[in-house]
Amino acid sequence: MKNLAGLALAGAVIATTPVPALAQDDVSEARVRKIEAEIRALQRQVFPGGDARFFEPEINTQQGTPSNPSSATSTTAVTDILARLDAIEAQMQRLTAAGEENRNAVMLLEERLEALEAANNPAPVVEPAAEEAPATQSNLSAMTGGASTVEPARPAQTAEPAPAQTAGPSEERLAGVQEIMKPQTDDAGDDEYTYGFRLWNAGFYPEAQQQLRLFVDQHPDHWRATYGRNLLGRAYLDDGKAREAAPWFLRNYQVDKQAARAGDSLLFLADAMIALEDTNRACIALAEFGDTYPALASGRLQDQYEASRQKVTCN
Repeated sequence: MKNLAGLALAGAVIATTPVPALAQDDVSEARVRKIEAEIRALQRQVFPGGDARFFEPEINTQQGTPSNPSSATSTTAVTDILARLDAIEAQMQRLTAAGEENRNAVMLLEERLEALEAANNPAPVVEPAAEEAPATQSNLSAMTGGASTVEPARPAQTAEPAPAQTAGPSEERLAGVQEIMKPQTDDAGDDEYTYGFRLWNAGFYPEAQQQLRLFVDQHPDHWRATYGRNLLGRAYLDDGKAREAAPWFLRNYQVDKQAARAGDSLLFLADAMIALEDTNRACIALAEFGDTYPALASGRLQDQYEASRQKVTCN
């Protein structure tokens, strides 16, 4: 502003100063025009819109209170995000609840299937090997706190499918066994176990015992091994041979207490002790089962557990 005022004053002084000679008029005029051009140039720099066309009024009477579109837009965006987050959380809660319900339903179905399988799984008439007898005997003794009265079954000396039949199995029995089909899949161990299960389910206990013993001996590390040992004990128990069944139940329980049929075997061990009228060991097995497998005692095996407890009087 000071430069502008100075230039204006200089221009005024030059414009009003008399020129002594006509020769100086052109020079003075040129200088004045140059100064005026510089003043206008400076004015354009200081006031880019120096006339009324470019100056905006300080008060705009044609508009109300100026709005803040950026703020409104921001508020709307945040509101939308919060609403979407609430919707997502609600949906996640519904999905989580549905997942829990589905998982519980699947667990119930698995328990029912296991119960049906356990009720229909025969075990071959194969008894623990002679070299395994001392370990089984000592394990039972350790569990019961005294000398074991249950001796491991001796190896079968005959391979007759029918028990105690000097003349051999009848034609009707042979025909019935032949009707039981053995599966042929890529899993040989599973095929052996399934065939034993089918024999047991059909009531051919001696044949089922032999088949399941074959499976246990040839596939000790198979994922169905715990099922095979348990069913082998059940085949003996269902065939009225509680003494032969007990070592298999105990062995299956002690091999892996977290296995799928370890809890079943411990409870069936108590049933075998009850059948042998060994109340002390039956009570020990029942107490061990209740402490180790509370979920089974109040779930899938609850009825069997309660029925077994009703058969004996434990301190």
